[in-house]
Amino acid sequence: MQDRTFLVLGGAGLVGYQVAHRIAAELRPERIVIASLTQDKVEQAIAGLRALVPPDVELVGEWGDLFLREEYSGMSRADLLEDDAARDGVFEDLLGPLEAAYGRSRLAHVVARHRPDVVVDAINTATAISYQDVYSSAILAERDVEDLLAGREVPAQVLAHDVETLILSLSLPQLIRHVMILHRALRDAGTRLYVKVGTTGTGGFGLNIPYTHSEDRPSAKLLTKTAVAFAHTGLLFLAARTPGGPIVKEIKPAALIGYADVRNRTITEHGETVHLYEARSERLGPMLALRVPTAEFSRVDDLRLPVVDTGENGVFTKGEFEAITALDQMEFVTPEEIAALCIQEIRGAQTGRDVLAALDAGVLGPSYRGGVLRSRVLASLSGLEVETGTHSVALGQLGPPELSKLLWEAELLALLYGRQAAVLDHTPEAIAAAACDLLEARPTLRNTITSLGLPILSCDGETLERGPFIRIPEVPGGSDAEVSPDARDRWAAKGWVDLRPANFARWQERFAAMRSARHEAAQPGSAGVTPETTLGDEIETGATAAWVLRHELGGWRFK
Repeated sequence: MQDRTFLVLGGAGLVGYQVAHRIAAELRPERIVIASLTQDKVEQAIAGLRALVPPDVELVGEWGDLFLREEYSGMSRADLLEDDAARDGVFEDLLGPLEAAYGRSRLAHVVARHRPDVVVDAINTATAISYQDVYSSAILAERDVEDLLAGREVPAQVLAHDVETLILSLSLPQLIRHVMILHRALRDAGTRLYVKVGTTGTGGFGLNIPYTHSEDRPSAKLLTKTAVAFAHTGLLFLAARTPGGPIVKEIKPAALIGYADVRNRTITEHGETVHLYEARSERLGPMLALRVPTAEFSRVDDLRLPVVDTGENGVFTKGEFEAITALDQMEFVTPEEIAALCIQEIRGAQTGRDVLAALDAGVLGPSYRGGVLRSRVLASLSGLEVETGTHSVALGQLGPPELSKLLWEAELLALLYGRQAAVLDHTPEAIAAAACDLLEARPTLRNTITSLGLPILSCDGETLERGPFIRIPEVPGGSDAEVSPDARDRWAAKGWVDLRPANFARWQERFAAMRSARHEAAQPGSAGVTPETTLGDEIETGATAAWVLRHELGGWRFK
């Protein structure tokens, strides 16, 4: 297949720019979309690429913060946190319902608009998320709490700001929400391949990191960046094992990446020009002022020095660059080398640098011994069921909420009919009535289900058998939920044992599909041994629920 559209996230950066250049030169797509934070950087990148790439390659620019919703994508993080309404919006996007957040996401909109065949993500995600300084935010929030406990007045606005800022500075919720939105966007767009250019966070160093953006060692901020970087790898590892999504790869440089240019330039810090002042002498006293008004100093000029621009890592003087790239220090890798690896991975070549492939090779999967012992465990549990007169079906503590519901419903069908064919011989109404009668006749069975937090919706759809607590619906911080017909149907589908005829009609459809697959897909020899063909007519509770998880919820592994 010919990949026509490429989306390069962070395409105005050192690596992203070189990736876009090589894509245009070597893969000859129809369109390359350059997405980066600011408009001027995107336009500058497109202007530079235009002179390098074939004229028939369309270059498109997108700018804005891809970690935010569409309407906030042009705002800085600092401005967002100081705006009450925007802060509430970010809070909702981060911790509110995923469906709504996905609909507002700038990233999701960009992917949906261009529907790329391949995405190369050169954004330094770990830096963007981890360098929001949760440590300083925690100190401010703790100060407010201490003031309140000591009886000192803390304005409600100040308390709300500091606590919300702390919550919004937490790295993992942001990272998880970002990956969930990204993966869904790529699936919806039909993207074939996603290549992430990640980071180790420390440039390949261990806990002895000496290059920490002028922070002392050990740097909690930099270690947070490493933690986020490898948490990101873990989430991508899961994305790569998710059926129906794109192929997922990650290249993770473990050295200083550079460089963009070498020149004499005006020095800036935090976006502000550094000025050159005449030094003054003062006697060292009991107190030392760390900052003195600049008006008390004689300004000479703007400070200009020869420096090397290493992109996201900043600018370094000759001395700094010589030190950081020396042997046994962080050393040095170029954007062109990283871009070349990305192109090889896009083409399907095995570079040996995909860390997700390395994890695939390194993790310990299912074993032969485990498979042999599985049957012994199941036999022991079945024996104990007979001995105790109980049903070892589901506790409600494993898997999605649907799992417990499916297991208990399959168990009821097994107790009533034993075989799939017998279920198909009855009407849904007859099955519903029989299930209600069974639970009425066996109160211990009924009470076991409801005591585990799984309510039983009776065949009339109006009566609910329940215990002291109910797992579904989940209402964080609440103890009540408003009931409507739609809500009842959602909850019943999610985690209630549903005895209504319509639900048993659904079970009949499932059994019919199982039987059809068993008859049609079977082949001679080992080729005929599949999850579909090995599921016999006898209703095995766990195997039946696993079939539903696989075919209706996409819950199966292919690695």
